Amino acid sequence: MKNFRLFDLLKRYSENFNNPNALVAKESGQWKSYSNTEFVEYANNISYGLLALGIQKNDKIAIISNNRPEWNFIDMGIMQTGAIDVPIYPTASESDLQFILNDAEVKYIFVSSQELYNKVKSIVSNVPSVKEIYSFNKLNGVKHWLELVELGRLSLTLSKGEGNPQHTAQTSSPLERSGEAILENIKLSINENDLATMLYTSGTTGNPKGVMLSHKNLFSNVYACRILCPLKDNAVALSFLPLNHVYERMLTYLYMYKGISIYYAESIETIGDNLKDVKPEMFSTVPRLLEKVYDKIVAKGNEQTGIKKTLFFWALDLGLRYEHYGKNGWWYEFQLSLANKIIFNKWREALGGNVKCIVSGGAALQPRLAMVFWAAKIPVLEGYGLTETSPVIAVNNFEENGVKFGTVGPLIEGEQVKIAEDGEILVKGDNIMLGYYKRPDATAEAIDADGWFHTGDIGVMEENRFLKITDRKKEIFKTSGGKYIAPQILENKLKESPFIEQVLVIGENQKFAAALVVPAFAALKDWCAKQNISYSNNSEMIKNEKIIKLIRDEIAKANAGLAQYETIKKFELLPTEWTIDKGEMTPKMSLKRKIILTANKELVEKIFG
Repeated sequence: MKNFRLFDLLKRYSENFNNPNALVAKESGQWKSYSNTEFVEYANNISYGLLALGIQKNDKIAIISNNRPEWNFIDMGIMQTGAIDVPIYPTASESDLQFILNDAEVKYIFVSSQELYNKVKSIVSNVPSVKEIYSFNKLNGVKHWLELVELGRLSLTLSKGEGNPQHTAQTSSPLERSGEAILENIKLSINENDLATMLYTSGTTGNPKGVMLSHKNLFSNVYACRILCPLKDNAVALSFLPLNHVYERMLTYLYMYKGISIYYAESIETIGDNLKDVKPEMFSTVPRLLEKVYDKIVAKGNEQTGIKKTLFFWALDLGLRYEHYGKNGWWYEFQLSLANKIIFNKWREALGGNVKCIVSGGAALQPRLAMVFWAAKIPVLEGYGLTETSPVIAVNNFEENGVKFGTVGPLIEGEQVKIAEDGEILVKGDNIMLGYYKRPDATAEAIDADGWFHTGDIGVMEENRFLKITDRKKEIFKTSGGKYIAPQILENKLKESPFIEQVLVIGENQKFAAALVVPAFAALKDWCAKQNISYSNNSEMIKNEKIIKLIRDEIAKANAGLAQYETIKKFELLPTEWTIDKGEMTPKMSLKRKIILTANKELVEKIFG
């Protein structure tokens, strides 16, 4: 589709769908729906309001908010004016937030809550470009986003085209000089290759980098994935991953393209209740959330007794051996059909009962999780991409021969991939970013002279069709014996234990590989109760010899399938989980390795002597 800009999705939505539940969210405890017609109206009035404020093409406007319909109204309203949308993680540190606002020279900021307003207000005096802060919630002394909507309506009514030399149509016709015509002229001036948004990557080191994505970058991804999405118009998707991340944002545009209703979960904590309430057919997630769902299911299975417990683990064992296309034979398939009727049906009910597809991205998915969910008729499609690739490069899908466990699936339409001599995955396509904002040095390092984007990930092609990620190029380390260790593979193997919540494999330039381990404390408490071990607190329990032996035995199980040089020789237990709030994880839940190592320097020294 030639010269398709992201805001053209609104026009397409209006012409092809009649959806009374285009965007839905809880307001005062009740689900509030916005039709696609209302969506278009709000977005247009935001555009008119921004123009009335004097917004010019390429001005930067930030959104710092949880997922909600207003996010989309503002997003589209900004892009229609030619201004640049700069979404920022609500969890961003004050130092990162200040850096981003200054780097982008943001003029207006939209926040969702009092907490975020206070956070922005505390640093905004150090950001001279900012003119005003608007809020989605009604806050005392703070401009509300509906004031901008009303300004847009008023300016549209009164507009004769004066007051904005850049946008005023030079014509004597009042109609052609009206607000509608001005906005249409601006939209006509915007090209698919123009910058649409800047997404600041939450790197594990240094200041964030502004990834510049054009309309074409993002829409090429939407268009390539359109045939892979199993849902039809008026289907229901639940959204809870941050909209400021390119993963959920691209899917939002895909839902709009397909006419799918988007329901926003209230919070991460309410996802379980929202799933049962909304009964979605699709949602996207990260592996860590699927791991927690699986662990809860297994914990409930352990609570059963007698025949119920026996049946549960019989079904679970079947699921963990699942293969596509009937490869396990008719007897396995017969048993699995029984398991689905008496055990796995409860899993589906817990997810609302209607799920046709879960998309997993952001990190590596343990193959056993994909297997058991597929066995339970809950298809999990693992994909792969980066902010810089808008984001999807490859994804498992429902096409013929479209899934292979342990891989991130076939390449999407129009994507080119080659594997460099050192194993790095190089990518080329319409989805590759324009570059890093104000960072030509970093751009030249990421995109070579032939236009190949260097992902920083190591991988291989299997069966000349499926892309498999083996590790991050910068995270692979070498022991003093000259052996290379890929930590993510080992970490995923170790996390298969129900007693290991998080793990960081270490050993660069050391004689052996070791690990910092955060136990799964909920599972540990249950285990202690069964062993008649009194549980005091996490800090004391990680010193308990029986618990240390339990974790040692779990690590030994993982070691059994590894090469000798890869095995974990020593470990230390930590009393608290690594979190985003404490700066130990990125917003997409990747470990910030250097920060964790620095914070646990004494333990590392203890391990390696």
